[in-house]
Amino acid sequence: MASKVYLSLGSNMGNRYENLMKVLEAISALKDTKLIKTSSIYETEPVGYVLQDKFLNMAVLIETSLGPLELLRKLQEIEGMLKRERTIRWGPRTMDIDILLYDRLTLDLPELKIPHPEMVKRAFVLIPLKEIEPGLEINGITIDRYVNACNDKDGVKLYPL
Repeated sequence: MASKVYLSLGSNMGNRYENLMKVLEAISALKDTKLIKTSSIYETEPVGYVLQDKFLNMAVLIETSLGPLELLRKLQEIEGMLKRERTIRWGPRTMDIDILLYDRLTLDLPELKIPHPEMVKRAFVLIPLKEIEPGLEINGITIDRYVNACNDKDGVKLYPL
């Protein structure tokens, strides 16, 4: 039985748009995984380590039969395909793929936490996610409430294609 999984994609190095398109293609090619819906692409200000270029971000809904840890490994392989290096926390990256929600699963492992613990504080995650799932509830709270509570909404702009 396939699980509904929401992902966040982000890139601020190299050809950001091309990086996102390559990731969508790679996710579509994963075994037992189907790409269901993608948000628009948003250009966003960096968070945390700010001495870097702007990001392109988007949200994705997939259905997969892969378990959460197997999916994480596959997504990390895709990041590696795009030469992702984990050097500076919140630093520049060719690609960042985060598992936001995996059905209604709650998971708290060193390598994977679901729901993603920072997602409800980040407009660059919530705004694209709201676009693909406007009625979504996270921890019993509507996505609208989380978006309205974000202070960084102004740093999230639709990216003109």
